[in-house]
This record gives sequence, C-alpha cells and structure tokens, in this order.
Amino acid sequence: MKTFMLGWEFPPFISGGLGTACYGLTKAMDRLGVNIVFVLPEACVSQQVGNIKILGGRQSEGSGFSDVFSNVRFRTIVSPLKPYVSSGTYQNQLMASKSQQTNANNIKLTQINNTDNYSVDMYSEVYRYAEKAVEIAAGEEFDIVHAHDWMTWPAGMAVSRASGRPLIVHVHSTEFDRSGENVNKVIYDIERQGMHAAAKVITVSNFTKNLIVRHYGVAPEKVEVVYNAVEYDDNKALQALPDRADKIVLFLGRITMQKGPEYFLSAAKKVLEVINNVKFIMVGNGDMMHRIIELAAHLGIGNKVLFAGFLRGHDVDRVYQMADLYVMPSVSEPFGIAPLEAMRRNVPVLVSKQSGIAEVISHALKVDFWDINEMANKIIAVLKHPQLQTTLRRNGFSESHRFRWEDSALKVKKVYEEALALAGIN
Repeated sequence: MKTFMLGWEFPPFISGGLGTACYGLTKAMDRLGVNIVFVLPEACVSQQVGNIKILGGRQSEGSGFSDVFSNVRFRTIVSPLKPYVSSGTYQNQLMASKSQQTNANNIKLTQINNTDNYSVDMYSEVYRYAEKAVEIAAGEEFDIVHAHDWMTWPAGMAVSRASGRPLIVHVHSTEFDRSGENVNKVIYDIERQGMHAAAKVITVSNFTKNLIVRHYGVAPEKVEVVYNAVEYDDNKALQALPDRADKIVLFLGRITMQKGPEYFLSAAKKVLEVINNVKFIMVGNGDMMHRIIELAAHLGIGNKVLFAGFLRGHDVDRVYQMADLYVMPSVSEPFGIAPLEAMRRNVPVLVSKQSGIAEVISHALKVDFWDINEMANKIIAVLKHPQLQTTLRRNGFSESHRFRWEDSALKVKKVYEEALALAGIN
C-alpha cells in the first residue's frame, strides 16, 4: 500500500492538534508497513536522518526524529502555509518564502477575494500548494491520496484527478468548529467540494461526522470515524517541583473562539469567590489573546491568571505536572487530544460535552461549555476533595492507555482498502 499524503503541519513545527495527530498516525502507519510520501509546506523535518529521507525544498536542522520512520519520505514545498496568523504576519511570511524560490516569477497565483480574518494571499497559497503538489505527484507512485484538513484538499483533489487515484479527506476540524455559524463561505465551499470529491471521508469523532452530514450534505455511509490517540513515554523522568500553597487549574489550547477561553475565565471568577488559593494558567496563543487578557482584568482576577504563551516539549510536560486539574471548555471540538495528554500524565480533566473526546472517555468530568456555574462547581469539587481528584487521576491514566495510534492506523488502512475496492483498483 502506497499513500500520497498532504498536510500543512508536522512536529516540531506545530500550532495545534493536527500536527500531533499527523505525527502519531504517520508513525503508526509506518509500523504497519504502509509506504507514505508526505508533502508538507516548508521543511518540517531535518535533512536525511536515520531512515527519514527528504526530497526537495529547503531543509532545517534538529528535528529529533532519528530512526523513527522506515517507510515514510517527506517532500516539501517552500510555503508559509499556516491558518492561525494575522494578515500582516502572513504577508511577511509569504514574501520571505517567495524570496527563496528560484522560479517564483513563473508561478501563477490564483486570487480569491475575501474580507474576514484570513489573508487573501493565504487562499492563493493554498492553490499554489496544489499546483506544486501535482508536480511532485507526477514523479511518485501511489495507490491513494490522503489529504488532512481544508488547506490541502484542493491539492488532494488536483492530485486525485491527475493520477486517477481515490481521494481520502481527513476532517480534523471544520469551518463551523472554528467560526460558529459565521462561516467563511470560501472555506466552506472548499470543504464541501473536498468532501464530495472524496471516495471516503475520515472524521475524528461521531460529533464531527454528524456535523458534516448535517451541514455539508455528505452521505453517512461515506464517512468513517477514526479516533485520535495519544503517545507518551510513561517512564519519562521529570524534576520534582517545590511544594506550593496554590492550586493550579490549567487551560491549554489556542486562545480562539472555538476553545471557549472566555467561559474558562468566567468560571474562574466564580471559583475564586469560594476558594482563594487558586491560580489559573492559560497556555497557548491566538487571535483572542489580548481580549482575554483584558477580560481577566475586567473580571478583577488578573492577578490570579497567568498567561504562559505557546509552549512545547519539556515545558508542556512541566505545566501538566503542575496542574491539579485540566479544563477544556471548547465550544466545538472535533476530538481534543489535550485531555488525553493530561490523563496520560495523571491529571484530572474536565471537558465540554461539545467535543468528540467526551463521547469516548468515562473517567472525566463533563459540562456544557456555556454552563459556567456547573463548570465552576466541578472545578471546586476537584480542588476541595482529594479523594475525587485521586480517583480521576488513577482511572483517567488507566483509560488513556486504550487510545493507541496503532488502532487508528489499522482503521485508516481499512478505509484505504474500501476506497480502492470502490474504485475497482486491486
């Protein structure tokens, strides 16, 4: 089985859960013997290290993935393709990227008009990425095309048309998750076209499957649910932390509408009316950062809320180690890997019912994202009752081991086989 895979982020360069999911899934599929050519914007792994082979594009040092892959080759397209940046920042990245292209003057950029938070040039870059992906695919042999999230779906559709190979689109998030009912029509149209062009659609939860059936008109039988998983070294040694008087409640995610940071702060204010020795740590960044900092001040809890910015690697392990409770108050969360990461690190979790993870975990507290009174009550219960906290830690840690990337990879491989059978390809 040979796969032509398209994505827009991969560790160590990540901005959210998609990169983590792509890494875990790719690593597990590699172990199954699936041959993958993974096309990424920019160089998201180092030059040839161990069994990784990079072809084309610029190369960066220090990925730390020595001897991880045996059947995966990465192809890179010089591109600043990212979804979570401002127009000005994106414009600067785009110009810097173009200056490194030897034939930039010969590249035709498809312009798409748009007036909201996404840069116009980002849409152009999505279609330029598609053009370059077709060029790369012409020199590769593969059985199936697998595209992750909307920014790579035009590329996936183009490669599928050019090669005659079936397309699988992998839905990690939709425009309804990111923007609520105020959807960007251009992105919605790309998402809908991709889903309908695909032989199969993979979603990360039934929560997302139901959403795309309802909003995108996709037949339920075309959609396969493959849950995400978690990978963590349980034997990883961490330095002991000093004793502290304050309890720690953790938010870790993008500071955006989708993740519900304002509900977290509103619940925090109610918690502090009952328990004073609590600190609320918010890890992440995003378009709502300044607004959320101002909200903390407006609520009069600015001295109780710590904004850590975007963390990675050892710093993430440390902040989990500090936490007495992890809270994910997402308004709409297709899955939610962070709660699994917390559980795997012996941290109790409280998640919104409007999430995919809520449908598959039992040993976690759950609440509607908008119910800040109930959210506060459950935070208080964990902080005030050590026995409840211990039970959630122990059972959550045990439950987290059920989510293995190997199982997810097996399901994806089965989806490939079904798509090939539908296309009459042996």
